[in-house]
Amino acid sequence: MIFEPPWDEETFTAKLREAGEGAYHDKHPFHVLMNEGKLSREAIRGWVANRYYYQLNIPRKDAAIVANCPLREVRRAWLHRIIDHDGTQGDEGGIEAWLHLGDACGIPRHELVSEREVTPGVRFAVDAYFNFARTQPWPVAISSSLTELFAPDLMATRLVAFEKYYTWVQPWGFDYFKRRVTQARRDSNEGLALTLTYCNSREMQEAAVRAMAFKCDVLWAILDAIHAKYGD
Repeated sequence: MIFEPPWDEETFTAKLREAGEGAYHDKHPFHVLMNEGKLSREAIRGWVANRYYYQLNIPRKDAAIVANCPLREVRRAWLHRIIDHDGTQGDEGGIEAWLHLGDACGIPRHELVSEREVTPGVRFAVDAYFNFARTQPWPVAISSSLTELFAPDLMATRLVAFEKYYTWVQPWGFDYFKRRVTQARRDSNEGLALTLTYCNSREMQEAAVRAMAFKCDVLWAILDAIHAKYGD
């Protein structure tokens, strides 16, 4: 077996970005239609209802990473992500902000929480991501979160599209998008630093690049399932 030395930091970072840039879901036909203002109300509401299941599972994914990590300093750095989504009390956190988006789209809260609109394909993809984070080495699970490197631009574009084309959505529902422009930039910088530090062998680096590709596949599969149900 030939020993492969680890990539230097610049090369490793470039390979992570390469794995994500070409496959990130901003290029999915559903997102393209969304940003061009070509989706129906039913499609927008269906996307919100299905994406809610993803939002619910993000803090579970992050809790799995924390549970698997033996390093206190890393756990401390990662814990805020759970709070960012769950909040600590009352009307706060990303999940609550997504419920507000549902309200702004005219989806009754009980309907969103019931998960009745969640397609089997979305459920399968999201569950696969949670199980990946639960079963992979924690540095590799962290690297799967690095799709956040591309999220600020997506969120900014999405916000402009909603404000321009989907004026039937109440603007007070856009808080989630606005928060994530800032949070995703902070989180991606944090996640990249941890990945570069703890994926410190060629084997772990290659696993991290595959994790990035896997996460892109998960996000793409979610939109495939939504697009198949709600069409253009």
